[in-house]
Amino acid sequence: MRFKPLVITVTATAALLSLTGCGSGDNPTLGGIGGDSVATGGDNAYNGTGDGGPNEGTLDNPTKNGGVNGNAPKDGTAFQKLPKAATMAAAARFVNGFTDCDPIRPVPAGGGSSTGPDEKFIKSATVIEQGTCGSRGRTSIYMIKDAKAFQTAFKAEIAAQQGGDPNGGIVIGQDFAMGSESSDAMSALLTPQAGLLMLNCHEGFKPPSGYRKEPALVKGCVLTDYYVD
Repeated sequence: MRFKPLVITVTATAALLSLTGCGSGDNPTLGGIGGDSVATGGDNAYNGTGDGGPNEGTLDNPTKNGGVNGNAPKDGTAFQKLPKAATMAAAARFVNGFTDCDPIRPVPAGGGSSTGPDEKFIKSATVIEQGTCGSRGRTSIYMIKDAKAFQTAFKAEIAAQQGGDPNGGIVIGQDFAMGSESSDAMSALLTPQAGLLMLNCHEGFKPPSGYRKEPALVKGCVLTDYYVD
C-alpha cells in the first residue's frame, strides 16, 4: 500500500502526506492563516476570511484559541513546538502558506484512492477528517485525534514493509499530517519557516550531521527535518 497523495512519499505504505510547490500567504510564518485566500469546495467548504472556527486563530491574532502555533511552549519538546490547527480550514491555510493547497476538498470516509492508506490504517491512526488540495489534488491533509496513536500506527506500517526508503516518512504537526506526490512540496514544509517535521520510523535512519533527530512520541520513531526522495 502506498499513501501517495495522503501522507508522504515514503515507499509502499508510508507515503501518507507531503506537499507540492511553494505557495504564499499574507503571514508566511503562520501559513497565511486568516488570509484572503480561503478553501472552498463541497458541502463542507470553508468560506470567508479570518477565523474559520472556535478553535482557530484570526488574522490579527493567529494564536487565538490555540490556532496554528497557538500555545506552543518555548521550552517544550520538539513535538510540543510543532504547529497545530484544530480544524481542516486552519491546516489548509497553513499548508497553503508554503505550497499550493487551495481549495481544500473533503474526502468522505472510504473515499480515498487505491494509492492512499486503507480504512484499517485510518481507524487505527485516529484520522478523523481527510482532505485533498493543490494541483490535481496531489496534496492531502489528515486531521488527527490522538497523535501517539497516529505515530504508533505509522510505525507499524513501516515495520510491515520490511524495508523501504530509510530517509522517508510523513510530515506532521501536533494534530494534522500532510503528504504529496511532490517531494519539493514536502521539503517546503520542513523548512524552519514552516516549522513542521517528518516522522521517521526506519531503524536504519541516520541523517547527515546538522539535521535534527528529535524523539517522537513513540519509541523507535524520530522527528527530523531531513528528507530525500
